[in-house]
Amino acid sequence: MLSCRRSLLSQTIKRKTKNKPKNKTKVKTHKKVSRTRDYIPKNMHLEDNEEEVGFNLKSSAPSRSHGVQPLGNLYFNPGAINSRNIGLGTLQILSDELVLEILGLLEGTQLGVLATVSKSFYVFTSHEPLWRNLVLDNLKGRFFYNRSWKVTYISTFHPSFDVSRSARSSGLRVRDFYSDYLFQSWLCANLEMKPEWLERDNIIRKRGISVDDFLTNFEEPNKPVLLEGCMDNWDALGKWDRDYLVNLCGDALFAVGPVKMRLDDYFSYADQVKEERPLYLFDPKFAEKIPTLGSEYDVPVYFREDLFSVLGNRRPDYRWIIIGPAGSGSSFHIDPNSTSAWNAVIRGSKKWILFPPDVVPPGVHPSPDGAEVACPVSIIEWFMNFYDATKDWKKRPIECICKAGEVIFVPNGWWHLVINLEESVAITQNYVSSSFDTDLQ
Repeated sequence: MLSCRRSLLSQTIKRKTKNKPKNKTKVKTHKKVSRTRDYIPKNMHLEDNEEEVGFNLKSSAPSRSHGVQPLGNLYFNPGAINSRNIGLGTLQILSDELVLEILGLLEGTQLGVLATVSKSFYVFTSHEPLWRNLVLDNLKGRFFYNRSWKVTYISTFHPSFDVSRSARSSGLRVRDFYSDYLFQSWLCANLEMKPEWLERDNIIRKRGISVDDFLTNFEEPNKPVLLEGCMDNWDALGKWDRDYLVNLCGDALFAVGPVKMRLDDYFSYADQVKEERPLYLFDPKFAEKIPTLGSEYDVPVYFREDLFSVLGNRRPDYRWIIIGPAGSGSSFHIDPNSTSAWNAVIRGSKKWILFPPDVVPPGVHPSPDGAEVACPVSIIEWFMNFYDATKDWKKRPIECICKAGEVIFVPNGWWHLVINLEESVAITQNYVSSSFDTDLQ
């Protein structure tokens, strides 16, 4: 169990991320997303060997925090001096974010040399996103993930270097190193979902309703609904396990964040990775690459009217296969081009949170024209810092867990967040029906 107290001097920090996952295609304009690192939540205080209450760490959580503690802990240890500052020397005046931005300009060998300068630089150069960017920038999708991004990079570019010893250990543990930014990145990567985050389920569920009922009660009034039984005849529901998909897709490359990967390589990554924002397979051309995939599901009868179909091959991307490990997902967004969407879970389960168009989720800050959205760095960070705030809102969000065999309808204009609770495979499509005119009124 883990708990921590809010840092007394922590600031809201904008965190620029490289290689952000591609957004769904928009017509003419593209929404830019910036993210913020918000406060470490209150009641968070970490001390060695302390029995605590608060957040559960995953049983597989590595100890690669290297002893980093939240900044607030410094005030409970009056005699301590932050070794972060000592090890950075004159660079201590820079924010953690800026230090990492500078380190992000270096190559792997340079990071390795810098790690020997001081314990502080050792901690900063061990920050996994630095090595993730190096792997993705240099190898694109042609890599085999090996226990961590750092080990993956070293084993690929320096195969003669013995990484087995470092991989078995958790590395150097630095005393009296305090950093909200680095600690929260590690914490978010290793937290279990709290049970109370999963308890609320207030979406309307329907089975076997007619198309007219769906239009009258959900599509026209622009209300979410979870539909059961409407994908029971899909071949995909019985076939799409790992072995089938890997054998069927072979060497085909799928869009995974900023790169393209073979499915077997992606599954190998998903089995091992423990990071704040796991790479998400989100491919709009799956049916063109592997026609069998497109033939093994049918658009549910409720969503077959799609005005964008008149655009033919000029229409923007509208359907995707989605695969991801537990913890992967999509942070709060509104689907583009005034489309509604349906999302069908074939394997696994997903937690959904939806806010109506007139309610901006807490912690989310869209620009006046909606072209930019600032939000927490990761989905788990939003749950840590903002989920409880919704309990007191007059308009509370719609929440549910969508399981295999179920389809959720996401009306146009609704903010929504989704996180995979386990490895999941899903199909989603965006569409515009004639009810769009009703939605505008």
